[in-house]
Amino acid sequence: MKATLHVLLIENDRQLAQLIARELSCEGYQVSLTGDGFSGLLAARQTNPHLIIVGWTLPGISCIEFCRRLRLTYNDVPILVLTHEGQVSERVMGLDAGASDCLSKPFAMEELLARVRAHLRQGTKATHLLQFEQLVLDRQARQVYYRHQEIELTAKEFNLLAYFMRHPNQVLTRDQMLDAVWGDENFVSSNVVEVYVRYLRIKLAAQGATPFIHTVRGVGYVLRSQQQQQLTVFSGLDQHPYPPLKESPLPQRAESIKAS
Repeated sequence: MKATLHVLLIENDRQLAQLIARELSCEGYQVSLTGDGFSGLLAARQTNPHLIIVGWTLPGISCIEFCRRLRLTYNDVPILVLTHEGQVSERVMGLDAGASDCLSKPFAMEELLARVRAHLRQGTKATHLLQFEQLVLDRQARQVYYRHQEIELTAKEFNLLAYFMRHPNQVLTRDQMLDAVWGDENFVSSNVVEVYVRYLRIKLAAQGATPFIHTVRGVGYVLRSQQQQQLTVFSGLDQHPYPPLKESPLPQRAESIKAS
C-alpha cells in the first residue's frame, strides 16, 4: 500500500531534504523533491501527491504564499509545514494559510514519519474520485468518464476540468483558473482559458454530455447542470421589466389653472 503513496517534499535545505527523502523512501513512499515554491506548485499540479511536506524558508515564493495558492486548487491534500524552533507565529501563520500541521525544527525523524503516517491514513480515506452528475474524474488514474465512456484529455484539459469539478456551481474567474492550472508558467497567452474551455466543451459534447461549463459574461465560467443553469437564468429575470410610471403632474397643473 505504501508504495502507491506519493509524498512531495519542498525544502530549500538540501542536506535536510535528502535526509527526509531517504527516510521516506525507506518507508516505501514515492518521493518527489524540489527546492523552491514555484517548482513545488508545478509539481503538485502535475503529480497530485497524497501529502506535501514544505519547509518554511523557500526561494521564489514564501511558504505562506505556497499554501494559499495550493489551497485554491487542492482542498484535501495534507500539508505539513516545517517551521523554525520556538516560532509560534510561524505555526499560526502556516495553519491560517491552509497548512494541515506544523513541525518545528529540529525534530526527531521518528516523529516526522509518525505524522506522515497519520496524515496519510486520514488522506487515503478521502475518495480520489470527483463526480458531477454522470461525469466522473479519477485523480489518481488521471482518467475522465461520462456514462462509463472514457474521454481522452490532455494534461491541461484534465487539470482544468478537475478544478471545475472541485468547485461546482461556483463562478470562477479567468485569473483563478490561470493561477490554478497554469500557475507561474511563462509565455501563457491571454486567451488560453477561453481556448481550453472550448476544447473541453468540444470533447464533452463529442461523448453526448450536456453543456456543463457555462459562460458568465464579464466574470468567467461556472460548472452547472443544464437544469441548474436554466433555473439560474429564470431566477435572474427582472420581475418588472418595465420601469415604473412617473407620478402624474396633473395636480400641479390643476392648481395652476385654478390660480389663473
